[in-house]
Amino acid sequence: MTRKAALTRARFEERFFGVARWCVIAFLAVITVLPFYYMLLLSVKPIDALLLDPGSLWVSARDLTLDTYRNVLKSSDAGGQGFLGFLANSALVSLGTVALTLVAAVPGAYAVSRLKFFGHRQVSALFLAVYLFPATLLAVPLFVIFARLGLSSSLVGLAVVYVAQTVPVSIYMLKNYLVTIPYSVEEAAALDGCSRLQTLRKVILPLALPSLMATGLYVFMIAWNEFLFALLFLAASPGKWTVSLGLAQLSNGIEVPKTVLMAGSVVLTVPVVLLFFAAERLLTEGLTSGADKS
Repeated sequence: MTRKAALTRARFEERFFGVARWCVIAFLAVITVLPFYYMLLLSVKPIDALLLDPGSLWVSARDLTLDTYRNVLKSSDAGGQGFLGFLANSALVSLGTVALTLVAAVPGAYAVSRLKFFGHRQVSALFLAVYLFPATLLAVPLFVIFARLGLSSSLVGLAVVYVAQTVPVSIYMLKNYLVTIPYSVEEAAALDGCSRLQTLRKVILPLALPSLMATGLYVFMIAWNEFLFALLFLAASPGKWTVSLGLAQLSNGIEVPKTVLMAGSVVLTVPVVLLFFAAERLLTEGLTSGADKS
């Protein structure tokens, strides 16, 4: 192949893949954004306008209404769906899960990445092996145990169950970051008189902040969206339902308009989306920083 032909082929490939890249990005953006846009559109439409033209992708200013959100957020005593209380319950469970998971995962990840003991290489793989077991297999034993402890209808018990699910993967994520921190940093701290615990608290944790944020956000999303264990533990206590249970109640309701159901879906989705965009930079750093070892 001549040099001119090689340059022509390289130029063609560069242009082709440049165009193809943007086509793929546009396609992924459409299939990702369009369902959420349609859900948001239905949530601000009156039910009569939806019935007249269900395929419309636009809502006029005179038809725009927020009554569906008022209905969703009002308490059940006031004739609403009580999603404000569901949001509070989900926030408590999710934030509690994040706090307890990080408290347990940080020392575990540090031990796996720094301490030398028999089988330490296999331990991280064993943590991920927990996910080989389906959640339905663990649901009944966990429910029986927590029922005997009196925590079967408790938000605290639900958070503890989520911690048991999220600690293994959190340890794995944090470990991949901690191994990139040079040993010389800890050696310098030891020379300054820091104990191992002080080194972890004053040196390692500040350096691992991006990974902590990424792991915390991942755990929060798991706890916020989880449905199976929430249904199993809280079905008998409507006042303690999380937002995922409240949305399931709406979808099963025969007399609930689809516009109200879409408003509930938006209420469930928006907090996680806003949190993700607020922490997007730290999330990206935390997920990619452990890819290459220094």
